[in-house]
Amino acid sequence: MDLFDHKITSTFNKSAPLAARMRPRDFSDFIGQEHVIGENTPLRQSLEVGGIPSFILWGPPGTGKTSLANIVAKSSGYHFQMLSAVTVGVSELRASIKQARERLGMESQRTILFIDEIHRFNKSQQDVILPHVEDGTVVLIGATTENPSFEVISPLLSRCRVYTLTELNESNILRILKRAISDRERGLGIHESVIDDSALMLISKVSSGDARWALNTLELAVDSLSGQKISEKITRDTVKKIVQDKSLRYDKGGDNHYDTISAFIKSIRASDPDSSVYWLARMLRAGEDPNFIARRLVISASEDIGLADPRALTVAVAAQQAVHFIGMPEVRIPLSQATLYLACAPKSNSAYKAINEAMREVSNSGDRQVPLHLRNAVTKLMEESGYGENYIYPHDYEGHFKISNNLPEELSDSRFYEPSDLGYEKFISDRLQEWWQGKYNQRR
Repeated sequence: MDLFDHKITSTFNKSAPLAARMRPRDFSDFIGQEHVIGENTPLRQSLEVGGIPSFILWGPPGTGKTSLANIVAKSSGYHFQMLSAVTVGVSELRASIKQARERLGMESQRTILFIDEIHRFNKSQQDVILPHVEDGTVVLIGATTENPSFEVISPLLSRCRVYTLTELNESNILRILKRAISDRERGLGIHESVIDDSALMLISKVSSGDARWALNTLELAVDSLSGQKISEKITRDTVKKIVQDKSLRYDKGGDNHYDTISAFIKSIRASDPDSSVYWLARMLRAGEDPNFIARRLVISASEDIGLADPRALTVAVAAQQAVHFIGMPEVRIPLSQATLYLACAPKSNSAYKAINEAMREVSNSGDRQVPLHLRNAVTKLMEESGYGENYIYPHDYEGHFKISNNLPEELSDSRFYEPSDLGYEKFISDRLQEWWQGKYNQRR
């Protein structure tokens, strides 16, 4: 009997994808996420006492968010209502809440409202849910791949616990795959000898902790042998042909987007050209908008390099301009040049710190008066009131400089800019020390 014939003899409905068939049915069936579902965890304790709080499951794809929501509903005896934020509008949401209220009143059964991809709900949709979570009409379980701090409105988030699910490790994925292989009820119902351990290890390794992807890949591998003899084993090469070029996990609006750009900028800040260009390649390979990358380079040029190498900003802006008239794939080259220049440049965050210090002072001290000598006397009354009186015009003096006070009187001794001793900024520091006769000699 060939592998295909063996598969269709399964008693389970094989029309469903393998990943759907292999969803865990209870906590004992669930692999991974022990920090969330293990004994004595807050979630398990809540279930034991019969009080389920609203919560949000935050984690990468394929980590068990939907499965966990189903298990919680089954364990609690609550009615389970699943909605997808991708397809549900306000009217459908209101209808589900109305049904939940009627169910509670007529049958005394509470409802778990599971919102998959809750980060896709806008503020208005989340506002619809909020009062019904507050009054206990529904218990909300939200699932999201995005940081709920950014995607869920504060009033709703404050009424939910957040459980963070992590990527499954290779050992977890391997256990899931082996269970799917041997399970005759829901899985493939074949002997493990049909597939090489090396093939399973490869799937586990390239899955990036995504059980759904791993199971889908396994199913494709098995399907690739349809019509062949069962003696024809699934090998590492079989998997390689299926996987070929696994798409990088990178949602342009999600966590991976922010995590990768963070790694990119921090590598530049660390003066590490190799890691900087690696993260650049990751973003470009995943389809990131080159304009976004260029904008971040411009920011980094001022925030992390600044006056230590003023040319860095020019290079970054030039790269940004290049993006506008050079498309992919060629634009990768000027972006690489700018990235490497910034990574190798001397670093100073003095400009970044100076504006932050100044803005902090403005916030603390409020609207200080502009000194009279700095005001323009555009009318006779202003002139008579002292506007512009005793103003020092620097160009009238040797070296085009003379010490003057240009801050509000109450802040005359304030310092916001602290020049570094790196790169070009060392020349700036020396010049300021010479001009201001000691004001910049000592660092605070």
